[in-house]
Amino acid sequence: MFKMIKTLWKRLLSKLILTRVSVPRGIKPISHFQPEQYLGKWYEIARLDNRFEQGLINVYAHYSYRDDNGLKVINRGYNKQKDQWQESIGKAYFLDTPNIAALKVSFFGPFYGGYHVVKIDPNYQVALVVGSTNRYLWILARTPSISDKIKTEYIQMAKSLGFDISKLNFDIQTNEHRAK
Repeated sequence: MFKMIKTLWKRLLSKLILTRVSVPRGIKPISHFQPEQYLGKWYEIARLDNRFEQGLINVYAHYSYRDDNGLKVINRGYNKQKDQWQESIGKAYFLDTPNIAALKVSFFGPFYGGYHVVKIDPNYQVALVVGSTNRYLWILARTPSISDKIKTEYIQMAKSLGFDISKLNFDIQTNEHRAK
């Protein structure tokens, strides 16, 4: 009996973990992904606000390889209310092969969330990233700003995927407290 309960518990836990990192239904990560081109610094252009980035401006992420074939993720943002920079260091791993842009990322021990690149330009300058649910979405770029035309293209893609674009926060990058 104990063995059966233990097996059921493992299956349930496994299902919960996979659900937290899986690609949202109806959305496909890009399948021609080149991780080497994705490495480096990315600025948040827009995001659906979430509790771990609430109140942060000038947010950016830096990606580099880890020794264990994963990615090191450094997220930084300026908290105006606290008048200080905040930084989180995490790790990410591909769910399948590195040419499919579906990853799981963790900033807190064994807990992972989904990180899926669903649109990227050929030069790896602008990307649309979603989480495991429709509550997580980011438009990222190599520069702190992008043209209105490109921004509109990525917003329309997000809308076509079922995201509520009326909740996008664009007040992220400012000239105030810019990182060097």
